[in-house]
Amino acid sequence: MNGETLPRVSRPPGPDTVLAGLYRDHRLALVRLAVLLVGDRESAEDVVQDVFSRLHGKRAEQLTLPYIRTCVLNASRSLLRRRGVAARWAALSGNRRDDLEEASAEAAALLGESRQEMLTALGRLPSRQREVLVLRYYLGLSDADIATAMGLRQSTVRSTAVRALSRLQRELGGGA
Repeated sequence: MNGETLPRVSRPPGPDTVLAGLYRDHRLALVRLAVLLVGDRESAEDVVQDVFSRLHGKRAEQLTLPYIRTCVLNASRSLLRRRGVAARWAALSGNRRDDLEEASAEAAALLGESRQEMLTALGRLPSRQREVLVLRYYLGLSDADIATAMGLRQSTVRSTAVRALSRLQRELGGGA
């Protein structure tokens, strides 16, 4: 060669690099999303960690934030189903555990009273209504994005949101 250097060819980042970047940039927001869905931080952190663990080895083009949000939503649903089964089993066997559904006294004290009231009312909504409100008002997703994440039609997202807001208003004592 005559002293010239060859131009560097940049390769697209590998899946591990993409996944690490998504984890670094969005983990906290995903944990917050999961907290609103499952009700406690420890479980939410476990949900997000499990999702990222399961995504290890996927192709880089599959690793997008909307896809990961959908995975967190589905993992949160699975956790809630398992909790429901455990609660029913405990009730049948006479070992009722109220701590499955209630936040600890320490966690309740850390939250402001009105915020705790809102989270409690949100937790009493049916799961689909809670998910729609969290995706719409916490993440700011459009109806189309919510429909994609939840596997619903946009009109179903809109009608579910209306019913959820109405029920939330009744739960909080705001009339209607």
